[in-house]
Amino acid sequence: MADVIPIRIGVLGCAEIARKVSRAIQLAPNATLSAIASRSLDKAAAFARANRFPPDAKVYGSYEALLEDPDIDAVHMPLPTSLHLRWAVLAAQKKKHLLVEKPPAMNVAEFDKIVEACWDNGVQIMDGTMWLHHPRTHKMKEFLNDTERFGKPALVNSCFTLLADSDFLKNDIRVKPDLDGLGTLGDLGWYCINAILWAADYELPETVAALRAPVHNDAGVLLSCGASLHWRDGRIANFHTSFLSNLTMNLTVTGTKGTLHLTDFNIPQREDQASFTTLVNPKYNDLRTTWLSLPIEHTIETALPQETLMVEEFARLVAGIKRNGSKPDKTWPAISRKTQLVLDAVIASIENGFEPIEILG
Repeated sequence: MADVIPIRIGVLGCAEIARKVSRAIQLAPNATLSAIASRSLDKAAAFARANRFPPDAKVYGSYEALLEDPDIDAVHMPLPTSLHLRWAVLAAQKKKHLLVEKPPAMNVAEFDKIVEACWDNGVQIMDGTMWLHHPRTHKMKEFLNDTERFGKPALVNSCFTLLADSDFLKNDIRVKPDLDGLGTLGDLGWYCINAILWAADYELPETVAALRAPVHNDAGVLLSCGASLHWRDGRIANFHTSFLSNLTMNLTVTGTKGTLHLTDFNIPQREDQASFTTLVNPKYNDLRTTWLSLPIEHTIETALPQETLMVEEFARLVAGIKRNGSKPDKTWPAISRKTQLVLDAVIASIENGFEPIEILG
């Protein structure tokens, strides 16, 4: 990899997730951390020091200044979701490839405007859903595609919750309607929906119906909610997300012959390896007191953490456009758009008395 010219990435904002992605950029063999921007020059400089940016990384006191830098190929955008439309479109117009935090927009209409700007300017867009890039995810898909062991898909359950403290529930941007107004649905629920669609090979459901009794804060932002998704062929999926429950990251995919299960689908419990279990055609004894077959645990090792693999894939696509004249890859934004469509449908169902919402996009 010594002859690889790295893609130069600037970070647009000093959010907490930018710490993780900045480290990932530095670990990626085909990317380099080239700049940081904040609305405060002092804040940007402090962030660069705290996160060990390279000595030659540039520090900017405005987002505009970073986007004007001709030496920056791409940007990571960890800004509040309500700001994505403005700054993502401007980044695309400045020919900066875009790694944007999820959810990439407040709704699918905003997302379409961002993507249109990216295509018009020939730049790549990818959202920051890291777990899709882990080798465990690819290995699990092999099991789901095995008709002899898994059979036909029937049911998916996903759950991502965390118990937020009082400071979070009062001050975090994810509970502010003018910043991240989608609340837990946009933050944690995005992963639940994304995992369901991944298990369904990204086939959209026919209908989405929000579960009753969602919890909102005083500003109307969702703190806890869930939904059921239904496909024409009878498949069902359910998810629950919350800032009010113990940390849980469960994903279970059930087929006619086998079941896949994991308890850390979004953030592996270890950085260098991750596990999942499969159970195929289980049976129990005549008295139904003992199982005759037990789940098998599969452990997948990785030399690089999943967020670095995400950056590596993003930089590979950018390099293809920049150096080989390739067109922006549409796979990743297509996944983002479908996830955003389902998220929109959950909100619409809540607003319409929990009636099922048809997915038309």
